[in-house]
Amino acid sequence: MAPPSALNIATQSVNRLVREESYYHKEQTSQEARIKKLQDEIAANSPELDSNAPYVLKQEQTALEETKAVFGPLITRIAGAVQKLEEQIAISESEGSASEEDLKKAKEALENGKKLTESV
Repeated sequence: MAPPSALNIATQSVNRLVREESYYHKEQTSQEARIKKLQDEIAANSPELDSNAPYVLKQEQTALEETKAVFGPLITRIAGAVQKLEEQIAISESEGSASEEDLKKAKEALENGKKLTESV
């Protein structure tokens, strides 16, 4: 099997980073739901709580802040990967070295990456 081309590597990189960004959004939503539930239980003085509930709440809030801190650098990495992919698409089109299927996948990944970087 032939090694992946530079275009394929750039495409896979953008796709991976876009999936990673999606994962972090899901994680953030999950953490926010856990924090809200814990805050509600603490406010209602739920008998199910143990004595370390305030500590657990603080830990969950810290984890949420760490998750939010990931987005800035991740968007920067996505923007860099998008730029490299644009360059690889231009090179592949000018040389005619990539298949139509590879170019189609690359352009789809490019579109997805650009949507993320533009929405921020």
